[in-house]
Amino acid sequence: EWPETGRLALYLLGLRATCPLPEPGPQRLLVTWLKYYLEEDWAGSRRHGHPLTSYYQYSLGVLALCVHRKRVREEVIHRLLAAEHHGRFRHAGGSSVDTEAVAALAFTCLERERLVGSRLAAELRAARRRVRRRMVEAQDPDGFFGNVYSTPWAMQVFIATNMCRTQPAYGRAMAALLENLDAFTTAATMAQVLPVLHGRSYLDIASMRCREESDTLTPASAEPPAEVPGNMTVQLVVECPEPRCPQHRLYDRTVSAPAGASLLDVLRAATTQGPPNFTFVTQDTPQGPFLSRVLGVEARQQQRSYWQLLTAPSTSLQMGVADYRPHDGETLILRLSEW
Repeated sequence: EWPETGRLALYLLGLRATCPLPEPGPQRLLVTWLKYYLEEDWAGSRRHGHPLTSYYQYSLGVLALCVHRKRVREEVIHRLLAAEHHGRFRHAGGSSVDTEAVAALAFTCLERERLVGSRLAAELRAARRRVRRRMVEAQDPDGFFGNVYSTPWAMQVFIATNMCRTQPAYGRAMAALLENLDAFTTAATMAQVLPVLHGRSYLDIASMRCREESDTLTPASAEPPAEVPGNMTVQLVVECPEPRCPQHRLYDRTVSAPAGASLLDVLRAATTQGPPNFTFVTQDTPQGPFLSRVLGVEARQQQRSYWQLLTAPSTSLQMGVADYRPHDGETLILRLSEW
């Protein structure tokens, strides 16, 4: 099994934020498991020079340990510093903003909590400044850092380093974020954007005084989305590159689905409208369903491959299969890509 580095890190961050009862036993066990996963994540892939999961999950692990004020071996920190210095966070066909931002938050936390020596702290500050500068230089004309989902991560870096009031790029990002809040529909994405809307970062979890926190959690009844009458048709295309797939285009068919349906609903509808028969498999993740297999072709983490979601001709979707809602007549492409 693959190390559960990212999932456990997010759970530990959430657990710390909820001010659990002072029963250190279970938390200490989870922290121990996270340390174990960090080592397994790296040791299992030494010959590749990168973690088994991803630098994003690896950085999350370091951040979660720091928020719990647990020391991290210097070798673990140097792995992230080396990856940042040599530009290894970026993957093909995608943005590295979210990974760089999580790493920068981890660097800031390690320095702030004084979990490293002065020399290493200086290296962490320099890396953080480089990351922040790249974010500003790469900001999109629409105000996003990378995309709508990586933007809250980047904004947390500016908040954690007290740069949000003096950096115009932060203001542009906030304006873009406020216009696109309807994109954050899952618990995981909401957890990323809510701290930013309150001028906070995940680093603030470490300094929470739980005895002073009032119980403000109240149940909310979510209203079901309004139904859109009628049907729509979309063109569904599945592409797989050679040499893995001698037949480059595996599927190309018009699919009918209810108007307003999600991409996941479209895929489900396609399975009932063959021939040719359409099949797919998803995996549950903290960010929602993740497309793992299409027409029997699996996205393999060992080969750093994933099913990329696009609209024709080559616009990468910024939402997952359960969140994106296609338009009538749109062409949707599922493309096996490398990261």
